[in-house]
Amino acid sequence: MKGVIWLAWRQQRLLILAATAVLLLCAGWVVYERSEMVSLIDATGWTPCPGWNGGCEGLDTFRIMDGNTTGIRILGTLGLALPALIGVFWGAPLIGRELETGTFGLALTQGVGPRRWFAARFGLAALCTLLVSLVIAALVAWWWAPIANTLDGPYWHDAVIYNATGPAAVACALFALTVGTLAGLLVRKVVPAMAVSVVVTGTAMACTAFFRRGWIDPETRITPGMTPKRPVGSAWSTGEFGYLTPDGREHSIWNVCQTSGEELRRCMAEHDFVARYHKVYPSSDFWTLQWIDTALYLGAAGLLLALALTVLRRRTA
Repeated sequence: MKGVIWLAWRQQRLLILAATAVLLLCAGWVVYERSEMVSLIDATGWTPCPGWNGGCEGLDTFRIMDGNTTGIRILGTLGLALPALIGVFWGAPLIGRELETGTFGLALTQGVGPRRWFAARFGLAALCTLLVSLVIAALVAWWWAPIANTLDGPYWHDAVIYNATGPAAVACALFALTVGTLAGLLVRKVVPAMAVSVVVTGTAMACTAFFRRGWIDPETRITPGMTPKRPVGSAWSTGEFGYLTPDGREHSIWNVCQTSGEELRRCMAEHDFVARYHKVYPSSDFWTLQWIDTALYLGAAGLLLALALTVLRRRTA
């Protein structure tokens, strides 16, 4: 290790070592807690049954879920917050501190071009971001897997699972790193760049979550007449319920027939409803939504990185 790579390592080693220590602590905690959970599952012969109405109620279920869901949610929250933390504490100071202290110019007088200097710094940070986000995502997914989508959760569509596992979690972390790096390059002050990074990353994550249901169409589950409806199970309900007429027109339950039993039967007959519908996203949509989010985050990161290189070239020309 020498040259600009050695310099990049030396200037980022505290962050790298701190991140390594946190990962080791998290890994040790997850291994211990998950082994306890699996031992309890094996001892009781408990079999998970996904969904609120899956029939998993009982003392064994309570003991298994109560002893693990809190920890999983805590680790998932760390995964959820990880992109913002990376953008603030790794991305913003990466270039911003050099520009603020004036050491940027000194580095360029050592026969190192600005692009090479930037590539070494950002490349090392990106590699570490990739590894950290991958490990956290893997730990959350591994711990959660035996009780996935069971009873009171967490479910695949909950923020602490969806945003902390899968490829989108890694892509979002890389996006946040790029946001912080560009903010430091543009603002040239570390603290303001940190604030910009938090706002931009948080806004991007919020917008992605808000528009996510628009990426793909939900599945429409149809129940003929008064036949018992199919349980929601592990699906993500859109909250869209209603009735169908013989020609297939939908009528929301919020507008008509908010009853049950015999009253519901009479109401459906009066309005000539022949079936009920419920729109959901099945758990199989997890990967479709994940890859869409991943493409959006990586695409945005690529554009911001190109912008950072353009700004760097102009400022060092």
